Amino acid sequence: MQFTAVFEQVPEGYIAFVEEIPGANTQGETLDAARSNLAEAVQLVLEANRALAEESLAGKQIIREPLHLHAA
Repeated sequence: MQFTAVFEQVPEGYIAFVEEIPGANTQGETLDAARSNLAEAVQLVLEANRALAEESLAGKQIIREPLHLHAA
């Protein structure tokens, strides 16, 4: 699976977000900095979502397994 990073140049540098992941947004003084910051933002959003899910599922009987998405 592939995601879409969007970068917009603003007077302060660049703002960036990932279209498919709400909350994954950042900024940077340069395009390279925005790219690096965006990768970190995606990682943080995914980690936070996992922690929230684990908290809400604590004590419940669940099945956890890897999910692999392939292009259609």
